[in-house]
Amino acid sequence: MDRLIYTAMSGMTDSMNRQRVIASNMANAQTVGFRADMIASTPVTLKGPALEARAMSDGEVRSADMTPGTVSATGNPLDIAMQGTDMMAVQANDGTEVYTRRGDLSVSPTGVLTNGDGLPVMGNGGPITVPVDAKLKIGPDGTILAVDPTNPNLQPSVVDKIKIASTAGSQIAKGLDGQFRVVGGGILPADDNAQVSVAALEGSNVSASQVMVDMLQAQRLFDIRTKLLSTAKDMDQSGTSLLRQSAGS
Repeated sequence: MDRLIYTAMSGMTDSMNRQRVIASNMANAQTVGFRADMIASTPVTLKGPALEARAMSDGEVRSADMTPGTVSATGNPLDIAMQGTDMMAVQANDGTEVYTRRGDLSVSPTGVLTNGDGLPVMGNGGPITVPVDAKLKIGPDGTILAVDPTNPNLQPSVVDKIKIASTAGSQIAKGLDGQFRVVGGGILPADDNAQVSVAALEGSNVSASQVMVDMLQAQRLFDIRTKLLSTAKDMDQSGTSLLRQSAGS
């Protein structure tokens, strides 16, 4: 009996994890550059001297869907969309270099160029700082130009160049903070030939219709496993009743 109960309980836990991932993806369906989380479930057979008849279900986020999102023009000169599989380097809260496809940039009150997550954008020598009052332009290669609004006829000055990193040949993984890191540590090399689309943003790659289908399937699976527990309870009560009748006869 306990085999049925524990198998159903592990399945319910797996269903709840799946629902959490689906809910997270749904919440980020409109997040710029978001990559959908993907959950994988694997059966885990309990090892022991007895017959290996128990197979628990172990589900967890294993990877992210790297399918590109739709690129849309915004008209904002500080919006950029990476091309191909390249990613933009930003500085995580712990000071390390991480990678993202989120290119909705802005300038903080202290002049630091940040993306939509509020993370400093990395340049040739670290986080990029720009003149607060300058008018900024971004070139197709990620070069940042500053124009003095009081002297618009002057040639723009080069401030820095956004580090667009190549992921080719490197294994990256998405962390709990939603940023990508090199598996095993290290940083990605800059792609000197990288190009970005200026005044455009890449949307989330979450499909709202697919998320709804996944949610219905996960809920249905959870209901089936709940019925298994109910069946185990009925079987246990029937067995107990039979034992009582046998003892009273």
